[in-house]
Amino acid sequence: MMTNHFSQQLIAWYLDHKRDLPWRKTKNPYPIWLSEIILQQTRISQGLPYFVRFTEVFPTVRHLADASEQQVLKLWQGLGYYSRARNLHHTAKVVANELNGKFPETFVELKKLKGIGDYTAAAIASICFDEKVAVIDGNVFRLLSRYFGLKTPINTTLGKNEFSKLANELIMQTHFPADFNQGMMEFGSLQCKPQQPDCNNCFFQSNCIAFQTGNVDKLPVKLKMKVTRKRYFNYLVILSKDRQKVCLEKRSDKDIWKHLYQFPLIETIDKPATLAQINSHELFENQNISIRLVNDEPWQHQLTHQKLHLNFWLVQTDLAAENQIIISDIHNYPVPVPIEKFINTFEF
Repeated sequence: MMTNHFSQQLIAWYLDHKRDLPWRKTKNPYPIWLSEIILQQTRISQGLPYFVRFTEVFPTVRHLADASEQQVLKLWQGLGYYSRARNLHHTAKVVANELNGKFPETFVELKKLKGIGDYTAAAIASICFDEKVAVIDGNVFRLLSRYFGLKTPINTTLGKNEFSKLANELIMQTHFPADFNQGMMEFGSLQCKPQQPDCNNCFFQSNCIAFQTGNVDKLPVKLKMKVTRKRYFNYLVILSKDRQKVCLEKRSDKDIWKHLYQFPLIETIDKPATLAQINSHELFENQNISIRLVNDEPWQHQLTHQKLHLNFWLVQTDLAAENQIIISDIHNYPVPVPIEKFINTFEF
């Protein structure tokens, strides 16, 4: 397979076109690790404010390690994929307390840390320690599949292995692994975009198989994944009689939003709960309550493989309920995005 000086051309482009981003001004593994975790499945425009806030509140890995999980989750709120935040906190403790504040310097050792997979380990190892190991992400899949005309589905084991092998062969051709890896990501993000890539102004045009064969919009190939699951969440916004307290509980199941807080939840199958179902729930047995549905239509919230239909039931009761908090404290708790939206809409 002819590479046509691919690596050298890519690095030259990157050095001329790279964006001015704070984590590119250092080889300190802490901010680079932080940026990679935040930017997983997150656009730079969305992730940058989070990176800035995290580095302001937790300027070193020791500061992050010493924080409470609630602090970390609250700062992470809105990014989604909350297991990333929990793993971030766990690894900070390991680095600070067991590794004397120093990150491992090799791809293999970095992968032993919780929440650091192949991609993040490759990024840190190449950028901070000049190890020649290629990053593989959506940008890399897209660029390599188009340039080399590769049609193996990228979400299969065969495809991942094929692209990983090729990327690592390419990075071995350069003395600048950090610039190569960042160039791959930057080129895929700015030039070889998923939709409407700037092919007419691309220096790879003459050697790009997808462009030459008219297959740019067909690559990379990705097999269809499982069908989205529908779920029906019925939240009980249980207020005290004086409306000064509300019930809030911590999610602990092995499910979405683990360790975030929410209103007491009744999940129903196939359709939202009815007023009769809510009224007869065991939570309200022998209680004098008033109940009303706050939203006219269920709110919809899309996750990767789940579509949530959310109803919020306002419940007022004379009796003291479990898990009550003072309403004015509600903004101190890390909550899922739709709960935050409700809190802001309801104006607690």
